Amino acid sequence: MNPLLVVADASHVPAELRDLGIDVEVANALPAAADVDRDRPTAVVLPKAWRDADPVALRALASRAAIVVVGAPGEAQPPNGALAELAVGWLPNGADPQAAAATLRGALLHAGAVSAGQARHDELSELTRIGVALSTERDLTTLLNMILSQARRLVSADAGSLYLVERHAGEAAATMRFTLLQNDTLPDLPFRERTMAINARSLAGYVAVSGKPLVIDDVYEIGADVPYIFNRSFDEQVAYRTQSVLVIPMRSHRDEVVGVLQLINRKRDADVRLSGPAVVEAQVIPFDEHSVALVSALASQAAVAIENSRLYQDIEALFEGFVKASVHTIEQRDPTTSGHSSRVTYYTMGLADALNRGVGRGAYADTRFTKDELRELNYACLLHDFGKVTVREAVLQKAKKLYTGVLENVRHRFSFMAQCIDLASERERADYLRTNGTLNFEAADREIEARRQAKHAELKRMLDVVLRANEPSIMPEGTFDDLQAVAAHTFIDETGMETPLLSDEELRFLSIRRGNLDDRERKEIESHASQSYAFLTRIPWTSELRNIPEIVWGHHEKLNGRGYPRGIGAPDLRLQTRMMTISDIYDALTAADRPYKKAVTNERAIAILREEAREGALDHDLLETFIEARVWEAVASQVAETNRDARQTGAVPVRVSGER
Repeated sequence: MNPLLVVADASHVPAELRDLGIDVEVANALPAAADVDRDRPTAVVLPKAWRDADPVALRALASRAAIVVVGAPGEAQPPNGALAELAVGWLPNGADPQAAAATLRGALLHAGAVSAGQARHDELSELTRIGVALSTERDLTTLLNMILSQARRLVSADAGSLYLVERHAGEAAATMRFTLLQNDTLPDLPFRERTMAINARSLAGYVAVSGKPLVIDDVYEIGADVPYIFNRSFDEQVAYRTQSVLVIPMRSHRDEVVGVLQLINRKRDADVRLSGPAVVEAQVIPFDEHSVALVSALASQAAVAIENSRLYQDIEALFEGFVKASVHTIEQRDPTTSGHSSRVTYYTMGLADALNRGVGRGAYADTRFTKDELRELNYACLLHDFGKVTVREAVLQKAKKLYTGVLENVRHRFSFMAQCIDLASERERADYLRTNGTLNFEAADREIEARRQAKHAELKRMLDVVLRANEPSIMPEGTFDDLQAVAAHTFIDETGMETPLLSDEELRFLSIRRGNLDDRERKEIESHASQSYAFLTRIPWTSELRNIPEIVWGHHEKLNGRGYPRGIGAPDLRLQTRMMTISDIYDALTAADRPYKKAVTNERAIAILREEAREGALDHDLLETFIEARVWEAVASQVAETNRDARQTGAVPVRVSGER
């Protein structure tokens, strides 16, 4: 009798399951437990509409059939509560066919166990739970350890090893990496990963090549009629006796072998250590067909999990590359502040590390960040200034009040006026000689030269006034009087027209009292926060990274509502944003790469930040944590280490604030 899938929607059943002889029944309501054939493996695919059924009826149904919960749109995690205890599988909304097929096959295996007996039911329930755990683990190292330890536990294997097949782009032949070793009898064995060619000479290589399981009762009695051999050197080196071996291929949904599981010495009692030959003889038994079936089922789930983990790593690497390229793009447009995004990231992550180490002050004494939250914060810091790509380079790189080309024009006018002064002096000499000859010429020449030098001195003084006014600063009241006087001067230009020494626009820029930007330029610069937010909201972030745009948007806001671009205050600013704001200001104060201001010392920067906190602009407790942990010192050490690696790889080093 074929296994049966009961569904509300036939689209949940991949075509490949029908090809395997699995019957599908479409039902309009939750089937009753009494209607389930005890002798027929049955799985019920439970949509959200059926979850509100009578709990007693659901529990009765779960005693005769395997229940797989189907996720509703937008539902990222399996439901909690009683339903989670009854279900043996979880099918996310929109799951790809291969993953759906694997989940439903596992459910039917579970259903088969129900019909075959409680013992097998418990065994396969555990296998299903293992599969669920594997499907949610993204870290490859953790995943591989889980796969090997669970496989060993299922069949009471004393030891085991795991190999991953590596296929390299542009290379015809794949290799196999000996990735993991576990041994209950010898738990402290030293281990070093190594790569080997894939061929049939080794047990793992044979399985990788053939794609077939290998069961050996005693590897010391392998005959000469097989291509593989057992290498006894390991046993001889560590005084261990390998006897029964089970080697299983891990196949992906594309039927490719992605790895090999090798289990060693199945034991009668899983808790016994194989301390000597007598114990080995008494305890070690061969792996049977049931062991092969169990481990093969786990290996199939493991292969999918490994592929998913590798895909996740590939996506992570792709995104890391995107982030680095984005930061490079920002810094290429403003080379003078190169390294700012990286330094802000170092400072903020250093502050997060201090909080995780329990250094937090006041309200943050118990604040801790998860691994995902740290990753989210790291990306937010790196991308916080990406909106600067929308700011004109001339504004972004503006070092003085006047743009470089405009200042050159002003200098040209002064140079032209100097030439005019010299020419007028020469004309005056010629007129004197024409009228008076050489009579008293030396005295007249001295007077003419004195007037020429006085005019040059006045011209130089006026140019100095312009150059001083061109420097970014906070000007006290009344200091623009000299500039106004200079602007009142005119001269006759090359065309014979009377022209102001300074245009109205030049005078307006030179009269900027704070910094070097006028209101329009400052708003353009300040728009980068909103532009960063607008850009980042277009990225389809995963649930773990969904807060990045919001964290970035507020990095120039202040707790007292006096920041930009929205002027929001403390209630609307996330903890991560507050942390980044402190780091951003600290770097802006101490960085020596700003053309429009000088760097201040660390002590002065801390004093300025504390004053900001006293005025309610910055988070006092976070700032004191930043100071107490001396984050800048840890960052300097970290940057030095990063730069050592950068020099070895030819990458661009990161500058610490204060370095030139």
